[in-house]
Amino acid sequence: MSRHDIAVPTELAQPTKRPRDPRIDAFRGLALLMIFVDHSPENPYEYLTVRNIGFSDAAEAFFIMSGIAAGLAYTGRFQAIGEKGLWQATAPMWKRSWTLYMVQILLTMLAIAIFSAGATWFGVDELLTKINLKQVFNNTQEALIGIPLLGHQLGYVNILPAYSVLLFCGPLMILLGLWRPMLLLGLSIALWLAAGIWRLNLPNYPNPGGWFFNPVAWQLIFVVGLLTGIFLRRGERFVPKTPWLFWLALGWLALVVAWRYVPGVGPVLNHQMALLGKAGLPFNMVSHDKTFLALPRMTHALALAYVLSCLPWVTRLTGSQALSFLRLLGRQGLLVFAAGTILALFNHVIMGYYSEAEWLGWVLMPLGALILIVVAWLGDIQKSAKRQNAARPVAFATRPMPAE
Repeated sequence: MSRHDIAVPTELAQPTKRPRDPRIDAFRGLALLMIFVDHSPENPYEYLTVRNIGFSDAAEAFFIMSGIAAGLAYTGRFQAIGEKGLWQATAPMWKRSWTLYMVQILLTMLAIAIFSAGATWFGVDELLTKINLKQVFNNTQEALIGIPLLGHQLGYVNILPAYSVLLFCGPLMILLGLWRPMLLLGLSIALWLAAGIWRLNLPNYPNPGGWFFNPVAWQLIFVVGLLTGIFLRRGERFVPKTPWLFWLALGWLALVVAWRYVPGVGPVLNHQMALLGKAGLPFNMVSHDKTFLALPRMTHALALAYVLSCLPWVTRLTGSQALSFLRLLGRQGLLVFAAGTILALFNHVIMGYYSEAEWLGWVLMPLGALILIVVAWLGDIQKSAKRQNAARPVAFATRPMPAE
């Protein structure tokens, strides 16, 4: 009898772990680097980020990657509901949602402290009027109510609330995605459309208006990522590879570049969108609005993701040793995002104080990127140590029985 013929008890058999797709971690790491660069003021590297080649920016990429990661990480628990129960599947998503909420509050407090220190100790008084801080100092009581309610959000510190809300709703999304994926997509599109027609959003407080990253609208791009992750988990593609769709997506990307940079093209196309708006189309279909994830922004992000997913060399490149630092950043996404946000806020203070030192922009970005890599590396070490400790068998010490 060969060793392959030996029956292994079900309770002792270890499930086969799917290899990690390098594209997910690498592109999430790249998006986090771009967010750090875009949130730091007046630096030359911001011209290299994705927002310069189209309508979307790193935020859309962040939501797509987050949806994919959620689909891969949590779907298995919902597929095993019959064995473990619904709560065992739901609890990890809600725990992560709570973690995001706590990080949001921490980052908000640090943002207030960093900008206040910049104004108090370094005389950069204009910091107190930036990133929606005016309410904190002029209307402190109500602002301090709004912050824990996620109603008062600061600039550069406002992406996690929407992500937290979407993860909280994630169990229902996954259940529906496993049962009827196209129904989930259809409902998501309908909700996005309704958000544009009736301006649906979660309220700000004490400011008027709604969230900058409106979860009622941004849920659509998250759902597309979530369904992609659900299908990837079983070795399938949610959106199949077809030549006509590839060339359509690539053509749209080329048109967007022309829209932005070829003289005369942008005004003509913007005028056509204005005419469509006058004809009655919802504004989120005929504008470039970020809060309501306008159609040109969303389709640009999805087309870019689809084209990259169809190119085999992209998988090889993202899995190469040369880009291992991007995969490292992507694996430690929340830690890197938080550290990058704090560094970007410090960059505002430093560059505000040394406003005439243009060379600082060239230096602070690579230095910050290096710090983020070190932070991710330390986070990876800690995570590996926890896994090893969890996998280590527990040794029970025996004591001699006391003498009678």
